[in-house]
Amino acid sequence: MEVITVDRILFIEEVAARLRRSPAQLRWMLHTGVAPKSAMIGGRRCWRESDVEKFITDAFTDKSQR
Repeated sequence: MEVITVDRILFIEEVAARLRRSPAQLRWMLHTGVAPKSAMIGGRRCWRESDVEKFITDAFTDKSQR
């Protein structure tokens, strides 16, 4: 039997709070292509919680010692 895990779906206010940004700043990040992976579901922009956490984790990984 296969176990299926379901990610929480987050909306703009929740993701903005998690990233310590305003919703307007998160919209700008979307516009410039630097926001976490998202999708439109039912006409609303949504994020999987795991994608937001990966975005944060990736920000701390070694990227050629910046």
